[in-house]
Amino acid sequence: MLNLIGHNYIGGERRAAGSIQHKSLDATSGEALPYLFTQATPEEVDAAANAAAAAYPRYRNLAAVRRAEFLDAIADEIDALGDDFVALVTRETALPAARIQGERGRTSGQMRLFAKVLRRGDFYAARIDRVLPERQPLPRPDLRQYQIGVGPVAVFGASNFPLAFSTAGGDTASALAAGCPVVFKAHSGHMATAECVADAIIRAANKTDMPPGVFNMIFGSGVGEALVKHPAIQSVGFTGSLKGGRALCDLAAARPQPIPVFAEMSSVNPLVLLPGALQARGASVAKELAASVVLGCGQFCTNPGLVLGIRSAAFSAFIEQLGDAIATHPAQTMLNAGTLKSYTAGVAQLHEHALVSHLAGAEQTGKQGVPQLFKADVRMLLDGDHLLQEEVFGPTTIVVEVADKAELTRALQSMHGQLTATLIAERDDLLAYRDLLSLLEEKAGRVLLNGYPTGVEVCDSMVHGGPYPATSDARGTSVGTLAIHRFLRPVCYQNYPDEVLPEALQDANPLGIQRLVDGAYSRDPLN
Repeated sequence: MLNLIGHNYIGGERRAAGSIQHKSLDATSGEALPYLFTQATPEEVDAAANAAAAAYPRYRNLAAVRRAEFLDAIADEIDALGDDFVALVTRETALPAARIQGERGRTSGQMRLFAKVLRRGDFYAARIDRVLPERQPLPRPDLRQYQIGVGPVAVFGASNFPLAFSTAGGDTASALAAGCPVVFKAHSGHMATAECVADAIIRAANKTDMPPGVFNMIFGSGVGEALVKHPAIQSVGFTGSLKGGRALCDLAAARPQPIPVFAEMSSVNPLVLLPGALQARGASVAKELAASVVLGCGQFCTNPGLVLGIRSAAFSAFIEQLGDAIATHPAQTMLNAGTLKSYTAGVAQLHEHALVSHLAGAEQTGKQGVPQLFKADVRMLLDGDHLLQEEVFGPTTIVVEVADKAELTRALQSMHGQLTATLIAERDDLLAYRDLLSLLEEKAGRVLLNGYPTGVEVCDSMVHGGPYPATSDARGTSVGTLAIHRFLRPVCYQNYPDEVLPEALQDANPLGIQRLVDGAYSRDPLN
């Protein structure tokens, strides 16, 4: 059995002054695991935030290569978490061992990716406008700009990705890369997993001589509000429900000093099946789409929850094929009792709506999520019914049949912001429906062609974000290297001597980074 003590991580120490304790549960059996986790007291929340604030000046001023060494060390420690760790995560989440092993690799991989970003230096976004003393009617001063970390970041992890979107997940990785110490609120659904990963981060911090307080973690329910309100916290990263994300946004906006919240919250990820593709490969699309809907018991934020197509005999046949395919997939254990309860309630709402019909799937009973297919009247979208705008987090999708191209356009126009939007189309479809792409660009952060959204590549060009309510700020992403910019802010230096400037802005360009100099990009030293 792993040696876990369930104490909070504060300034490089373990603390447990509180009397409230929480148990972690086996997601399949409901049995309590042999660990207790002590809820952080208000004083400990304050201490964690202050520890991050104390670490910030030293940490943000470390050379980028030093922070890169820290991220690489975290990746090494995560890779070293062995079979006993994998077994523990599977018990807490009911996710299979192969999935956890893959997610472990993704988690360490994104740490290493941000380390590469730090070494190449493009995150600085360095700009230099040199002095023009002879300019008329007024001379121009020497102006130089680059980006620094905003300060301590509070991170709230997701339930559905206990590694890649949790303790050492993308928000933590990008905040640490930006030079921002982190206070992490451990997710109640996998507290034992969180402790194992936090231990790995602390080991890496000690090996690379990072300041105490560079990473802190607190346990408990109700501690998030105090964390977001704490004056030392300068930004928030969150992955979860619309209700939870909105609550954090409201708390952050009501502070004496409002701060940004980068929340990934809710998306139904519409998929549009166009006529040419339907005729060419409707049966295969039905099977592929069903597999995407039920993947991981539908517990992906990019799960395709809404399917739109134009009325035809071929589309009717497709709906029948999709129903048959979904019905063949078995029920699966969900992440925890709360997720199952929410899924059951969402399915019940669909059953009860007068304009929704149930097409496939056994009755949603018991302790597992049962795959379902529904069909909804397009009037629900056109009239602004909220039910089709809110995700049912689980293995369910809803088909909407439209009369023609014009009604398809109106239906898509009615939709809220999305993480993804997908076109299943042949080349002739793309020409005949060329306006749809422009419309989907306005609605989603990632637009797919002939693929399925339940797969998010971690790379430079990925966008995992989108207009509200998919995220609270559509200008960012929580996956990919662009995520670092959520936790950076620009600083301009006017008329400073070279030896005082940050290395990224010095004339000699000792870091060799690409900079925008007098309107042109260059890696060369200034003359």
